[in-house]
Amino acid sequence: MDPISDSPPVKSLPTVALKKKRAMPFFNQHPWVFTGAVLSVSGNPEPGDEVIVRDDSGKFVARGLFNSNSNIRVRLYSWDENTALDRAFWDQQIKDAVALRVDYVQNESTTACRLINSEADGLSGLTVDRYGDWLLVQLTSLALAERKEILFDLLVEHCSPRGIWLRTEKGIRQLEGLEIQDGLVRGEEPDRSISIRENGLTFVVDVAEGQKTGFFLDQRDNRRALAQYTAGHRVLDLFSYSGGFGITAAALGDAASVICVDSSQPALDSAQQNAEANGVSEKIECIKSDAFKYLETARDESAQFDTIILDPPKMTRTQSGAKTALRAYHSLNDLAVSVLRPGGILVTCCCSGHISPDDFNRMLSGVATASGRRIQILESRGHAADHPVSPNCPENAYLKCLICRVL
Repeated sequence: MDPISDSPPVKSLPTVALKKKRAMPFFNQHPWVFTGAVLSVSGNPEPGDEVIVRDDSGKFVARGLFNSNSNIRVRLYSWDENTALDRAFWDQQIKDAVALRVDYVQNESTTACRLINSEADGLSGLTVDRYGDWLLVQLTSLALAERKEILFDLLVEHCSPRGIWLRTEKGIRQLEGLEIQDGLVRGEEPDRSISIRENGLTFVVDVAEGQKTGFFLDQRDNRRALAQYTAGHRVLDLFSYSGGFGITAAALGDAASVICVDSSQPALDSAQQNAEANGVSEKIECIKSDAFKYLETARDESAQFDTIILDPPKMTRTQSGAKTALRAYHSLNDLAVSVLRPGGILVTCCCSGHISPDDFNRMLSGVATASGRRIQILESRGHAADHPVSPNCPENAYLKCLICRVL
């Protein structure tokens, strides 16, 4: 019997026993069993093996995949004692995930989307993005990486891509003990630049070298929402990357002008290319600069903008760094407010999962107090629909996007 494709019966599987009073989150289908919740392990499971998780009284909790190299000792996938983690299980999970995107996301105006969103799709440790005819895959679980051939085969079966490209996440070796390399795993190698459609606009994506898997798909609906506020505006798009917010403001929102600021010249080159593809290059100016320094210079020169977009990268990867990150968000937003005209629009985003929406709102309240400006939150937004959030795993809800009016 192949232990990866055909799971053995429950009685022969290794067992992970939980400490007393630590089982409730997992009965409630939280998928991560951290080391601190584990009482004992029996049956000598190897990293990647399927295990049964039981509470301290021996009651069945879930089936999961074990990894002694990770602080997430077990990732849970099935809460049915009779549902094994075999090929049929992974097939159904992928089929369900693809159906959501086919029904509600993919269409002629939007040809790129998050196809599988890890825990929210019942596939903890697997992320798949679709860019036209190609799939970009990230594996952040050693156990799923050991099943990668099955997963790739199922993705080909259900999605019929021209090719599948594997992207690795920074630090995954240390977190999971996972050795994995970027590269082609199925079909044809993608071009360095793939053209996609988002909200009817054209964007060129570098799927091999671009940030994350090439584009920040989670902000799709937020970019479209911003466009209704930017008619005739002078827009400043900070941390602009390839210009998603700024170009949407110019093309769909009829902004008068947009300055895209980023510290990466390749990102700005992509932004200029995307501006040309959408017929708004005359409205777009790209400037290579640190965002904080750009705002400080703008403040000192008494510059003013009608709309400012703040979409910085993650400022903390740990809970211990949340306070420091919140101070950085406060400084950034305070600088932005100082160069925003009265009645202007501030779009401020946070993709740090360790900062809660309440913490982010309190930060903005502090900016209002410190600046003496009244801030009105017009829209409190999150991920696009192809980035669903599991209520059993609230850590998935990382993205905060506030569209504000500043008086």
